[in-house]
Amino acid sequence: MATIKRALISVSDKTGIIDFAKKLSSLGIEILSTGGTAKLFRDNQIAVIEVSDYTGFPEMLDGRVKTLHPKVHGGILGRRDLPEHVAAMQAASIPNIDMVVVNLYPFEATVANPDCTLEDAIENIDIGGPAMVRSAAKNWKDVAVLTDASQYADVLNELQSTGGGVSQATQFALAVAAFNRISNYDGAISDYLSSFNADGSRSDFPAQSNARYVKLQDLRYGENPHQQAAFYRDLYPAPGSLVTAQQLQGKELSYNNIADADAAWETVKSFTSTACVIVKHANPCGVALGVDALEAYSKAFKTDPSSAFGGIIAFNTTVDRVAAEAISKQFVEVLIAPSYTADALAIFTAKANVRVLQIALPKGGNTPFEQGRNAQDIKRVGSGILIQTADNHEISPTDLKVVTQKHPTPQQMADLLFAWRVAKYVKSNAIVFCGDGMTLGVGAGQMSRVDSTKIAAIKAQNAGLSLKNSVVASDAFFPFRDGIDVLAEAGASCVIHPGGSIRDDEVIAAADAHGLVMVVTGIRHFRH
Repeated sequence: MATIKRALISVSDKTGIIDFAKKLSSLGIEILSTGGTAKLFRDNQIAVIEVSDYTGFPEMLDGRVKTLHPKVHGGILGRRDLPEHVAAMQAASIPNIDMVVVNLYPFEATVANPDCTLEDAIENIDIGGPAMVRSAAKNWKDVAVLTDASQYADVLNELQSTGGGVSQATQFALAVAAFNRISNYDGAISDYLSSFNADGSRSDFPAQSNARYVKLQDLRYGENPHQQAAFYRDLYPAPGSLVTAQQLQGKELSYNNIADADAAWETVKSFTSTACVIVKHANPCGVALGVDALEAYSKAFKTDPSSAFGGIIAFNTTVDRVAAEAISKQFVEVLIAPSYTADALAIFTAKANVRVLQIALPKGGNTPFEQGRNAQDIKRVGSGILIQTADNHEISPTDLKVVTQKHPTPQQMADLLFAWRVAKYVKSNAIVFCGDGMTLGVGAGQMSRVDSTKIAAIKAQNAGLSLKNSVVASDAFFPFRDGIDVLAEAGASCVIHPGGSIRDDEVIAAADAHGLVMVVTGIRHFRH
Protein backbone atom coordinates (compact mmCIF):
# COMPACT_ATOMS: atom_id res chain seq x y z
CA MET A 1 0.00 0.00 0.00
CA ALA A 2 1.34 3.41 -1.03
CA THR A 3 1.10 6.28 1.44
CA ILE A 4 0.04 9.51 -0.22
CA LYS A 5 1.95 12.57 1.02
CA ARG A 6 2.10 14.76 -2.08
CA ALA A 7 -0.38 15.10 -4.97
CA LEU A 8 -0.04 16.96 -8.25
CA ILE A 9 -3.41 18.18 -9.54
CA SER A 10 -3.86 19.76 -12.98
CA VAL A 11 -7.31 19.38 -14.49
CA SER A 12 -9.12 20.83 -17.47
CA ASP A 13 -12.53 19.55 -16.29
CA LYS A 14 -12.96 21.00 -12.79
CA THR A 15 -15.95 18.80 -11.88
CA GLY A 16 -15.67 17.75 -8.21
CA ILE A 17 -12.07 18.91 -7.88
CA ILE A 18 -12.60 21.52 -5.14
CA ASP A 19 -14.20 19.06 -2.73
CA PHE A 20 -11.60 16.42 -3.61
CA ALA A 21 -8.67 18.79 -3.01
CA LYS A 22 -10.13 20.04 0.28
CA LYS A 23 -10.37 16.49 1.58
CA LEU A 24 -6.84 15.67 0.43
CA SER A 25 -5.61 18.77 2.25
CA SER A 26 -7.52 17.77 5.40
CA LEU A 27 -5.61 14.48 5.35
CA GLY A 28 -2.32 16.40 5.38
CA ILE A 29 -1.52 15.79 1.73
CA GLU A 30 0.53 18.54 0.08
CA ILE A 31 -0.96 19.78 -3.20
CA LEU A 32 0.99 20.93 -6.25
CA SER A 33 -0.89 22.50 -9.13
CA THR A 34 -0.68 24.60 -12.27
CA GLY A 35 -2.28 27.68 -13.81
CA GLY A 36 -6.06 27.80 -13.66
CA THR A 37 -6.35 24.84 -11.27
CA ALA A 38 -3.98 26.46 -8.77
CA LYS A 39 -5.91 29.75 -8.98
CA LEU A 40 -9.17 27.89 -8.35
CA PHE A 41 -7.66 26.32 -5.23
CA ARG A 42 -6.39 29.67 -3.92
CA ASP A 43 -9.78 31.27 -4.55
CA ASN A 44 -11.33 28.51 -2.41
CA GLN A 45 -8.76 28.78 0.41
CA ILE A 46 -7.07 25.45 -0.42
CA ALA A 47 -3.34 25.40 0.32
CA VAL A 48 -1.46 24.89 -2.95
CA ILE A 49 2.08 25.16 -4.32
CA GLU A 50 2.42 26.34 -7.92
CA VAL A 51 4.44 23.89 -10.03
CA SER A 52 6.55 26.78 -11.34
CA ASP A 53 7.52 27.67 -7.75
CA TYR A 54 8.12 23.98 -7.01
CA THR A 55 10.45 23.48 -9.97
CA GLY A 56 11.95 26.97 -9.98
CA PHE A 57 11.17 27.15 -13.70
CA PRO A 58 8.37 29.47 -14.86
CA GLU A 59 5.64 28.41 -17.25
CA MET A 60 6.51 29.40 -20.81
CA LEU A 61 5.24 29.32 -24.40
CA ASP A 62 1.69 30.24 -23.37
CA GLY A 63 1.61 27.42 -20.85
CA ARG A 64 2.76 24.73 -23.29
CA VAL A 65 5.74 24.03 -21.04
CA LYS A 66 5.06 23.87 -17.31
CA THR A 67 5.20 20.28 -16.00
CA LEU A 68 7.82 18.93 -18.43
CA HIS A 69 10.57 19.14 -15.82
CA PRO A 70 12.84 16.56 -14.08
CA LYS A 71 11.54 17.56 -10.67
CA VAL A 72 8.03 16.64 -11.78
CA HIS A 73 8.71 13.50 -13.79
CA GLY A 74 11.53 12.38 -11.51
CA GLY A 75 9.17 12.65 -8.54
CA ILE A 76 6.55 10.59 -10.37
CA LEU A 77 8.79 7.97 -12.02
CA GLY A 78 11.28 7.33 -9.24
CA ARG A 79 10.89 3.84 -7.79
CA ARG A 80 10.81 3.78 -4.01
CA ASP A 81 12.03 0.17 -3.90
CA LEU A 82 15.28 0.78 -5.85
CA PRO A 83 18.10 2.27 -3.73
CA GLU A 84 19.78 3.77 -6.80
CA HIS A 85 16.55 5.62 -7.69
CA VAL A 86 16.18 6.88 -4.13
CA ALA A 87 19.81 8.03 -4.04
CA ALA A 88 19.55 9.80 -7.41
CA MET A 89 16.41 11.63 -6.33
CA GLN A 90 18.01 12.71 -3.06
CA ALA A 91 21.11 13.94 -4.87
CA ALA A 92 18.95 16.03 -7.21
CA SER A 93 16.64 17.22 -4.39
CA ILE A 94 13.60 15.63 -6.06
CA PRO A 95 10.80 14.72 -3.60
CA ASN A 96 8.30 11.95 -4.31
CA ILE A 97 4.99 12.76 -5.97
CA ASP A 98 2.61 10.06 -4.79
CA MET A 99 -0.59 11.00 -6.60
CA VAL A 100 -1.27 12.51 -10.02
CA VAL A 101 -4.74 13.89 -10.74
CA VAL A 102 -4.96 14.94 -14.38
CA ASN A 103 -7.70 15.10 -16.97
CA LEU A 104 -6.73 16.23 -20.40
CA TYR A 105 -7.48 19.17 -22.65
CA PRO A 106 -10.95 18.60 -24.14
CA PHE A 107 -9.81 17.50 -27.59
CA GLU A 108 -12.81 15.23 -28.29
CA ALA A 109 -15.34 17.90 -27.31
CA THR A 110 -13.46 20.51 -29.34
CA VAL A 111 -13.45 18.55 -32.60
CA ALA A 112 -17.09 17.51 -32.07
CA ASN A 113 -18.01 21.16 -32.63
CA PRO A 114 -18.85 21.54 -36.35
CA ASP A 115 -17.19 24.99 -36.32
CA CYS A 116 -13.89 23.61 -35.02
CA THR A 117 -10.85 24.65 -37.07
CA LEU A 118 -7.61 22.71 -37.42
CA GLU A 119 -5.91 25.39 -35.32
CA ASP A 120 -8.52 24.94 -32.55
CA ALA A 121 -7.95 21.19 -32.62
CA ILE A 122 -4.15 21.48 -32.45
CA GLU A 123 -4.31 23.87 -29.50
CA ASN A 124 -6.42 21.33 -27.61
CA ILE A 125 -3.88 18.53 -27.94
CA ASP A 126 -2.50 18.04 -24.45
CA ILE A 127 1.22 17.28 -24.10
CA GLY A 128 2.20 17.63 -20.46
CA GLY A 129 -0.96 15.95 -19.17
CA PRO A 130 -0.56 12.66 -21.07
CA ALA A 131 3.16 12.63 -20.18
CA MET A 132 2.38 12.84 -16.47
CA VAL A 133 -0.43 10.30 -16.72
CA ARG A 134 1.80 7.80 -18.54
CA SER A 135 4.61 8.34 -16.03
CA ALA A 136 2.30 7.79 -13.07
CA ALA A 137 0.63 4.75 -14.63
CA LYS A 138 4.01 3.21 -15.45
CA ASN A 139 5.04 3.61 -11.81
CA TRP A 140 1.67 2.41 -10.50
CA LYS A 141 3.10 0.55 -7.50
CA ASP A 142 4.21 3.87 -6.01
CA VAL A 143 1.84 6.41 -7.57
CA ALA A 144 -1.95 6.69 -7.72
CA VAL A 145 -3.14 8.26 -10.98
CA LEU A 146 -6.67 9.63 -11.37
CA THR A 147 -7.95 10.66 -14.79
CA ASP A 148 -11.69 11.09 -14.23
CA ALA A 149 -13.89 12.73 -11.62
CA SER A 150 -15.84 9.48 -11.20
CA GLN A 151 -12.75 8.03 -9.43
CA TYR A 152 -12.54 10.68 -6.72
CA ALA A 153 -15.08 9.30 -4.26
CA ASP A 154 -13.70 5.75 -4.11
CA VAL A 155 -10.11 6.92 -3.71
CA LEU A 156 -11.11 9.36 -0.97
CA ASN A 157 -12.97 6.60 0.86
CA GLU A 158 -9.86 4.42 0.73
CA LEU A 159 -7.58 7.23 1.86
CA GLN A 160 -9.87 8.01 4.80
CA SER A 161 -10.32 4.38 5.81
CA THR A 162 -6.59 3.59 5.69
CA GLY A 163 -5.26 6.82 7.14
CA GLY A 164 -3.78 8.07 3.87
CA GLY A 165 -2.96 4.94 1.87
CA VAL A 166 -4.10 3.48 -1.44
CA SER A 167 -3.93 -0.28 -2.06
CA GLN A 168 -1.92 -1.89 -4.83
CA ALA A 169 -5.10 -3.29 -6.35
CA THR A 170 -6.65 0.15 -6.57
CA GLN A 171 -3.48 1.70 -7.97
CA PHE A 172 -3.23 -0.97 -10.66
CA ALA A 173 -6.87 -0.48 -11.64
CA LEU A 174 -6.29 3.28 -11.80
CA ALA A 175 -3.22 2.74 -13.97
CA VAL A 176 -5.12 0.54 -16.41
CA ALA A 177 -7.85 3.20 -16.63
CA ALA A 178 -5.16 5.82 -17.21
CA PHE A 179 -3.54 3.93 -20.09
CA ASN A 180 -7.00 3.36 -21.58
CA ARG A 181 -7.70 7.07 -21.36
CA ILE A 182 -4.42 7.92 -23.08
CA SER A 183 -5.12 5.33 -25.78
CA ASN A 184 -8.58 6.77 -26.41
CA TYR A 185 -7.22 10.31 -26.43
CA ASP A 186 -4.47 9.49 -28.89
CA GLY A 187 -6.93 7.52 -31.02
CA ALA A 188 -9.27 10.51 -31.22
CA ILE A 189 -6.38 12.75 -32.30
CA SER A 190 -5.27 10.21 -34.91
CA ASP A 191 -8.81 9.81 -36.26
CA TYR A 192 -9.28 13.56 -36.59
CA LEU A 193 -5.94 14.43 -38.14
CA SER A 194 -6.05 11.38 -40.44
CA SER A 195 -9.32 12.65 -41.87
CA PHE A 196 -7.65 15.61 -43.60
CA ASN A 197 -6.94 15.30 -47.30
CA ALA A 198 -3.96 16.91 -49.01
CA ASP A 199 -6.09 19.88 -50.14
CA GLY A 200 -7.26 20.59 -46.59
CA SER A 201 -10.72 19.10 -47.04
CA ARG A 202 -11.92 16.35 -44.69
CA SER A 203 -13.03 12.80 -45.41
CA ASP A 204 -15.67 10.79 -43.55
CA PHE A 205 -13.16 7.94 -43.59
CA PRO A 206 -9.77 8.75 -42.01
CA ALA A 207 -6.55 7.31 -43.35
CA GLN A 208 -6.28 5.38 -40.08
CA SER A 209 -9.29 4.21 -38.08
CA ASN A 210 -8.82 3.58 -34.37
CA ALA A 211 -11.70 1.53 -33.02
CA ARG A 212 -12.24 1.88 -29.27
CA TYR A 213 -14.68 -0.30 -27.33
CA VAL A 214 -15.38 -1.01 -23.66
CA LYS A 215 -16.25 -4.54 -22.52
CA LEU A 216 -19.64 -4.88 -20.90
CA GLN A 217 -19.55 -8.60 -20.15
CA ASP A 218 -18.12 -11.98 -21.06
CA LEU A 219 -20.67 -14.27 -22.67
CA ARG A 220 -21.19 -17.98 -22.03
CA TYR A 221 -20.27 -18.70 -25.64
CA GLY A 222 -20.54 -17.19 -29.09
CA GLU A 223 -22.84 -17.89 -32.01
CA ASN A 224 -22.21 -21.59 -31.40
CA PRO A 225 -21.18 -23.36 -28.16
CA HIS A 226 -17.64 -24.04 -29.36
CA GLN A 227 -17.00 -20.30 -29.85
CA GLN A 228 -16.03 -17.82 -27.13
CA ALA A 229 -17.45 -14.29 -27.02
CA ALA A 230 -17.77 -11.02 -25.14
CA PHE A 231 -20.05 -8.00 -25.47
CA TYR A 232 -18.52 -4.54 -25.96
CA ARG A 233 -19.97 -1.06 -26.35
CA ASP A 234 -18.75 1.98 -28.23
CA LEU A 235 -16.60 4.30 -26.16
CA TYR A 236 -19.36 6.88 -26.49
CA PRO A 237 -22.62 4.96 -27.04
CA ALA A 238 -25.57 6.63 -28.71
CA PRO A 239 -28.55 7.30 -26.42
CA GLY A 240 -31.29 4.70 -26.69
CA SER A 241 -28.98 2.03 -28.12
CA LEU A 242 -29.01 -1.60 -26.97
CA VAL A 243 -25.81 -1.20 -24.95
CA THR A 244 -27.66 1.21 -22.64
CA ALA A 245 -30.22 -1.46 -21.70
CA GLN A 246 -30.99 -2.29 -18.09
CA GLN A 247 -31.77 -5.98 -17.56
CA LEU A 248 -34.62 -6.21 -15.07
CA GLN A 249 -34.81 -10.00 -14.85
CA GLY A 250 -33.91 -13.24 -16.57
CA LYS A 251 -30.96 -15.37 -17.54
CA GLU A 252 -27.70 -13.95 -18.82
CA LEU A 253 -27.95 -12.68 -22.38
CA SER A 254 -26.32 -14.87 -25.01
CA TYR A 255 -24.46 -13.79 -28.15
CA ASN A 256 -27.46 -14.60 -30.34
CA ASN A 257 -29.87 -12.93 -27.89
CA ILE A 258 -27.89 -9.70 -28.17
CA ALA A 259 -27.68 -9.81 -31.97
CA ASP A 260 -31.41 -10.48 -32.34
CA ALA A 261 -32.34 -7.98 -29.63
CA ASP A 262 -30.43 -5.29 -31.47
CA ALA A 263 -32.30 -6.08 -34.70
CA ALA A 264 -35.65 -5.91 -32.88
CA TRP A 265 -34.88 -2.71 -31.00
CA GLU A 266 -33.45 -0.87 -34.02
CA THR A 267 -36.57 -1.77 -36.00
CA VAL A 268 -39.17 -0.84 -33.38
CA LYS A 269 -37.63 2.47 -32.40
CA SER A 270 -37.80 3.61 -36.04
CA PHE A 271 -41.61 3.94 -35.68
CA THR A 272 -43.27 6.99 -34.17
CA SER A 273 -46.64 5.25 -33.73
CA THR A 274 -47.09 2.49 -31.13
CA ALA A 275 -45.37 -0.58 -32.57
CA CYS A 276 -44.31 -4.13 -31.78
CA VAL A 277 -41.55 -6.07 -33.55
CA ILE A 278 -40.88 -9.79 -33.22
CA VAL A 279 -37.48 -10.98 -34.46
CA LYS A 280 -36.18 -14.47 -35.11
CA HIS A 281 -32.66 -15.12 -36.39
CA ALA A 282 -32.00 -11.42 -37.02
CA ASN A 283 -35.09 -10.95 -39.23
CA PRO A 284 -38.41 -9.34 -38.29
CA CYS A 285 -41.00 -12.12 -38.52
CA GLY A 286 -43.84 -9.91 -37.32
CA VAL A 287 -44.24 -6.13 -37.17
CA ALA A 288 -47.40 -4.17 -36.43
CA LEU A 289 -48.84 -0.87 -35.30
CA GLY A 290 -51.65 -0.61 -32.74
CA VAL A 291 -53.53 1.72 -30.47
CA ASP A 292 -51.68 0.15 -27.54
CA ALA A 293 -49.06 -2.51 -26.76
CA LEU A 294 -51.59 -5.36 -26.74
CA GLU A 295 -53.02 -4.59 -30.17
CA ALA A 296 -49.59 -4.07 -31.71
CA TYR A 297 -48.34 -7.34 -30.22
CA SER A 298 -51.44 -9.33 -31.22
CA LYS A 299 -51.18 -8.17 -34.83
CA ALA A 300 -47.42 -8.79 -35.01
CA PHE A 301 -47.83 -12.28 -33.55
CA LYS A 302 -50.44 -13.20 -36.19
CA THR A 303 -47.93 -12.73 -39.01
CA ASP A 304 -45.94 -15.83 -38.13
CA PRO A 305 -46.83 -17.57 -34.84
CA SER A 306 -44.48 -20.48 -35.45
CA SER A 307 -41.43 -18.24 -35.99
CA ALA A 308 -42.43 -16.05 -33.04
CA PHE A 309 -41.84 -19.07 -30.75
CA GLY A 310 -38.60 -18.35 -28.88
CA GLY A 311 -38.29 -14.95 -30.51
CA ILE A 312 -37.28 -11.49 -29.38
CA ILE A 313 -40.16 -9.04 -28.79
CA ALA A 314 -39.62 -5.27 -28.75
CA PHE A 315 -42.02 -2.39 -28.10
CA ASN A 316 -41.58 1.36 -28.42
CA THR A 317 -44.22 1.95 -25.74
CA THR A 318 -44.98 0.94 -22.15
CA VAL A 319 -45.87 -2.72 -21.66
CA ASP A 320 -48.87 -2.93 -19.36
CA ARG A 321 -50.63 -5.80 -17.59
CA VAL A 322 -52.90 -6.87 -20.47
CA ALA A 323 -50.01 -6.93 -22.93
CA ALA A 324 -47.87 -8.85 -20.43
CA GLU A 325 -50.61 -11.46 -19.95
CA ALA A 326 -50.77 -12.05 -23.72
CA ILE A 327 -46.99 -12.21 -24.12
CA SER A 328 -46.60 -14.61 -21.21
CA LYS A 329 -48.68 -17.21 -23.08
CA GLN A 330 -45.83 -17.79 -25.55
CA PHE A 331 -42.18 -18.75 -25.19
CA VAL A 332 -40.09 -15.59 -25.51
CA GLU A 333 -36.33 -15.29 -25.13
CA VAL A 334 -36.00 -11.52 -24.69
CA LEU A 335 -38.51 -8.74 -24.12
CA ILE A 336 -37.56 -5.09 -24.72
CA ALA A 337 -39.48 -1.90 -23.97
CA PRO A 338 -38.82 1.64 -22.77
CA SER A 339 -40.91 0.97 -19.64
CA TYR A 340 -43.19 -1.53 -17.88
CA THR A 341 -46.00 -1.13 -15.40
CA ALA A 342 -45.45 -2.74 -12.01
CA ASP A 343 -48.19 -5.31 -12.58
CA ALA A 344 -46.67 -6.23 -15.96
CA LEU A 345 -43.32 -6.94 -14.31
CA ALA A 346 -45.08 -9.00 -11.65
CA ILE A 347 -46.51 -11.23 -14.39
CA PHE A 348 -43.07 -11.81 -15.91
CA THR A 349 -41.55 -12.84 -12.58
CA ALA A 350 -43.44 -16.12 -12.97
CA LYS A 351 -41.19 -16.78 -15.98
CA ALA A 352 -37.83 -16.22 -14.33
CA ASN A 353 -35.79 -17.16 -17.41
CA VAL A 354 -37.30 -14.47 -19.65
CA ARG A 355 -34.77 -11.71 -20.15
CA VAL A 356 -36.60 -8.41 -19.62
CA LEU A 357 -34.72 -5.35 -20.86
CA GLN A 358 -35.60 -1.71 -20.39
CA ILE A 359 -34.13 0.88 -22.78
CA ALA A 360 -34.96 4.58 -22.78
CA LEU A 361 -35.95 5.79 -26.22
CA PRO A 362 -33.64 8.49 -27.63
CA LYS A 363 -35.05 11.99 -27.17
CA GLY A 364 -34.13 13.01 -30.70
CA GLY A 365 -32.02 15.80 -32.11
CA ASN A 366 -30.35 16.99 -35.27
CA THR A 367 -27.61 14.37 -35.53
CA PRO A 368 -27.79 10.57 -35.98
CA PHE A 369 -26.07 10.20 -32.59
CA GLU A 370 -28.73 12.28 -30.81
CA GLN A 371 -31.40 10.26 -32.62
CA GLY A 372 -29.87 7.06 -31.23
CA ARG A 373 -28.43 5.95 -34.57
CA ASN A 374 -24.96 4.89 -35.54
CA ALA A 375 -23.19 7.26 -37.91
CA GLN A 376 -21.25 4.34 -39.41
CA ASP A 377 -21.60 0.60 -39.92
CA ILE A 378 -18.60 -1.72 -39.65
CA LYS A 379 -18.27 -5.25 -41.01
CA ARG A 380 -15.33 -7.63 -40.51
CA VAL A 381 -13.84 -9.19 -43.64
CA GLY A 382 -10.75 -11.38 -43.50
CA SER A 383 -7.94 -9.28 -42.03
CA GLY A 384 -9.75 -6.01 -42.64
CA ILE A 385 -12.98 -4.15 -42.14
CA LEU A 386 -15.54 -2.43 -44.33
CA ILE A 387 -16.77 0.92 -43.02
CA GLN A 388 -19.75 2.73 -44.47
CA THR A 389 -22.08 5.51 -43.44
CA ALA A 390 -25.12 3.95 -41.76
CA ASP A 391 -28.37 3.48 -43.68
CA ASN A 392 -30.23 6.27 -41.91
CA HIS A 393 -32.20 7.45 -44.93
CA GLU A 394 -35.83 8.32 -44.17
CA ILE A 395 -38.41 8.52 -46.93
CA SER A 396 -41.57 10.61 -47.13
CA PRO A 397 -44.55 10.56 -49.54
CA THR A 398 -43.08 13.50 -51.46
CA ASP A 399 -40.03 11.35 -52.35
CA LEU A 400 -42.17 8.71 -54.06
CA LYS A 401 -43.02 8.42 -57.74
CA VAL A 402 -46.08 6.56 -58.98
CA VAL A 403 -45.14 4.86 -62.27
CA THR A 404 -48.34 2.91 -63.04
CA GLN A 405 -51.72 3.92 -64.37
CA LYS A 406 -53.29 3.31 -60.98
CA HIS A 407 -52.46 5.57 -58.01
CA PRO A 408 -52.55 4.56 -54.34
CA THR A 409 -55.34 5.55 -51.99
CA PRO A 410 -54.34 7.31 -48.73
CA GLN A 411 -54.67 4.00 -46.84
CA GLN A 412 -52.55 2.18 -49.43
CA MET A 413 -49.91 4.91 -49.23
CA ALA A 414 -49.79 4.56 -45.44
CA ASP A 415 -49.37 0.79 -45.75
CA LEU A 416 -46.72 1.19 -48.46
CA LEU A 417 -44.66 3.47 -46.24
CA PHE A 418 -45.09 1.02 -43.33
CA ALA A 419 -44.01 -1.92 -45.51
CA TRP A 420 -41.03 0.05 -46.83
CA ARG A 421 -39.87 0.82 -43.28
CA VAL A 422 -40.09 -2.85 -42.31
CA ALA A 423 -38.26 -4.03 -45.46
CA LYS A 424 -35.29 -1.86 -44.51
CA TYR A 425 -34.65 -4.17 -41.53
CA VAL A 426 -35.18 -7.50 -43.35
CA LYS A 427 -32.17 -9.34 -44.76
CA SER A 428 -31.81 -9.14 -48.55
CA ASN A 429 -33.40 -10.20 -50.74
CA ALA A 430 -36.33 -8.78 -48.76
CA ILE A 431 -40.02 -9.00 -49.65
CA VAL A 432 -42.65 -7.84 -47.17
CA PHE A 433 -46.43 -8.18 -47.62
CA CYS A 434 -48.42 -5.79 -45.39
CA GLY A 435 -51.92 -4.53 -44.77
CA ASP A 436 -53.72 -2.45 -42.15
CA GLY A 437 -50.50 -1.55 -40.32
CA MET A 438 -49.15 -5.10 -39.93
CA THR A 439 -46.94 -7.54 -41.74
CA LEU A 440 -48.72 -10.42 -43.47
CA GLY A 441 -45.80 -12.36 -44.90
CA VAL A 442 -42.02 -11.87 -44.88
CA GLY A 443 -39.51 -13.38 -47.30
CA ALA A 444 -35.90 -12.83 -46.26
CA GLY A 445 -32.34 -13.65 -47.21
CA GLN A 446 -32.96 -15.58 -50.41
CA MET A 447 -30.60 -15.64 -53.38
CA SER A 448 -33.53 -14.89 -55.71
CA ARG A 449 -36.04 -12.08 -55.24
CA VAL A 450 -38.80 -14.16 -56.78
CA ASP A 451 -38.08 -16.91 -54.23
CA SER A 452 -38.39 -14.38 -51.41
CA THR A 453 -41.75 -13.34 -52.89
CA LYS A 454 -42.96 -16.93 -53.00
CA ILE A 455 -41.78 -17.62 -49.46
CA ALA A 456 -43.50 -14.50 -48.12
CA ALA A 457 -46.77 -15.62 -49.73
CA ILE A 458 -46.36 -19.14 -48.32
CA LYS A 459 -45.72 -17.74 -44.83
CA ALA A 460 -48.93 -15.72 -45.03
CA GLN A 461 -50.88 -18.77 -46.20
CA ASN A 462 -49.45 -20.87 -43.35
CA ALA A 463 -50.53 -18.20 -40.85
CA GLY A 464 -54.02 -18.12 -42.33
CA LEU A 465 -53.69 -14.53 -43.50
CA SER A 466 -55.24 -13.27 -46.72
CA LEU A 467 -53.05 -11.28 -49.07
CA LYS A 468 -55.99 -9.91 -51.02
CA ASN A 469 -55.44 -6.19 -51.62
CA SER A 470 -52.19 -6.29 -49.62
CA VAL A 471 -49.21 -4.06 -50.35
CA VAL A 472 -45.67 -5.30 -50.94
CA ALA A 473 -42.26 -3.74 -50.29
CA SER A 474 -39.07 -4.92 -51.96
CA ASP A 475 -35.73 -3.65 -50.65
CA ALA A 476 -34.27 -3.53 -54.18
CA PHE A 477 -35.65 -3.36 -57.71
CA PHE A 478 -37.33 -6.26 -59.48
CA PRO A 479 -34.88 -7.43 -62.18
CA PHE A 480 -37.62 -9.28 -64.09
CA ARG A 481 -41.40 -9.27 -64.22
CA ASP A 482 -41.65 -12.74 -62.61
CA GLY A 483 -41.65 -11.26 -59.09
CA ILE A 484 -44.53 -8.98 -60.03
CA ASP A 485 -46.45 -11.94 -61.46
CA VAL A 486 -46.02 -13.90 -58.21
CA LEU A 487 -47.11 -11.09 -55.87
CA ALA A 488 -50.09 -10.24 -58.11
CA GLU A 489 -51.14 -13.89 -58.11
CA ALA A 490 -50.90 -13.85 -54.30
CA GLY A 491 -53.44 -11.02 -54.18
CA ALA A 492 -51.33 -7.88 -53.76
CA SER A 493 -52.72 -4.58 -55.02
CA CYS A 494 -49.68 -2.29 -54.56
CA VAL A 495 -45.91 -2.59 -54.63
CA ILE A 496 -43.12 -0.25 -53.55
CA HIS A 497 -39.51 -0.72 -54.64
CA PRO A 498 -36.49 1.39 -55.61
CA GLY A 499 -36.77 1.05 -59.38
CA GLY A 500 -33.71 1.50 -61.56
CA SER A 501 -33.58 -1.85 -63.39
CA ILE A 502 -32.76 -1.93 -67.10
CA ARG A 503 -36.09 -3.80 -67.37
CA ASP A 504 -38.14 -1.22 -65.46
CA ASP A 505 -40.41 -0.74 -68.46
CA GLU A 506 -41.14 -4.47 -68.56
CA VAL A 507 -41.77 -4.55 -64.79
CA ILE A 508 -44.07 -1.50 -64.91
CA ALA A 509 -45.96 -2.99 -67.82
CA ALA A 510 -46.48 -6.17 -65.82
CA ALA A 511 -47.87 -4.13 -62.92
CA ASP A 512 -50.26 -2.33 -65.25
CA ALA A 513 -51.32 -5.62 -66.80
CA HIS A 514 -52.22 -6.94 -63.33
CA GLY A 515 -53.94 -3.68 -62.34
CA LEU A 516 -51.39 -2.98 -59.61
CA VAL A 517 -50.22 0.29 -58.14
CA MET A 518 -46.43 0.65 -58.37
CA VAL A 519 -44.46 3.26 -56.48
CA VAL A 520 -40.70 3.74 -56.77
CA THR A 521 -38.43 5.28 -54.14
CA GLY A 522 -35.09 5.70 -55.91
CA ILE A 523 -33.48 4.35 -52.74
CA ARG A 524 -32.26 0.80 -52.11
CA HIS A 525 -32.05 -0.85 -48.68
CA PHE A 526 -29.82 -3.91 -49.03
CA ARG A 527 -29.11 -5.50 -45.64
CA HIS A 528 -26.59 -8.32 -45.79
